[in-house]
Amino acid sequence: MGHWFYRNILEPGKLPMLLALASFVFTFLATRSVTRLIRAGRGPFKNVTPGGMHIHHVVPGVVLSVVGGFGAVGSGRHGVGAAVCAVIFGTGAGLVLDEFALILHLDDVYWTERGRKSVEVVVLAAALALLVISGFSPFEVDSLTPDERQDRAAVILTFVSNFLLALIALLKGKLRMGLIGVLVPVVALVGAVRLARPESYWARRFYRRRTKARARAKKRAIRHDRRWAGPRRAFQDLIGGAPDKAPPHEP
Repeated sequence: MGHWFYRNILEPGKLPMLLALASFVFTFLATRSVTRLIRAGRGPFKNVTPGGMHIHHVVPGVVLSVVGGFGAVGSGRHGVGAAVCAVIFGTGAGLVLDEFALILHLDDVYWTERGRKSVEVVVLAAALALLVISGFSPFEVDSLTPDERQDRAAVILTFVSNFLLALIALLKGKLRMGLIGVLVPVVALVGAVRLARPESYWARRFYRRRTKARARAKKRAIRHDRRWAGPRRAFQDLIGGAPDKAPPHEP
């Protein structure tokens, strides 16, 4: 285990990335635990409201992210300074992305249905960081042989082709597959060749006159959402807490 850790983490300079990911996940889980206790009225924790103004934890998160990020850029990938800055950055990123939905909507939607976006973004960010630590690189250029790396045309072609696949997956409304496909090209390929989500830009642009394709896209989206909506919501509720029930609409 020690030899594996040295060869795969310490030697290639991945320890700061690992520390940043660990502090990111820990901060998110700790923050969610505290906010759930505050919401339930348990424990000694209270909202920070100096002068009656609620200070969201995204504020210290931004400060820590900036300090840790600039420190990490100047510290390299080895040494105590790099490790400390990585922890600071990971902590700040955890606080910021825990309130991603607030930034997106410019509204306090933490415990609403729209607040689930924060949990989705945190899980996706952690997954991407874990892939990088595991050895995946953007567009898998590391998979090229030394001879292929000397051929600039091969490198450029690899970048462009994989970028286009990831971009098509994103345009088809497949956000997760597009982002993960940047690191794992086969995922982007699957997202690029499958039918687009009916509400995506691709569907609006290219399925406008293709009635059968539009119908199949809607049918597949309904089937997919019906299959995965329940497990996804249960997982989000488990780690992020269930959102408040929306009040019934008045007639």
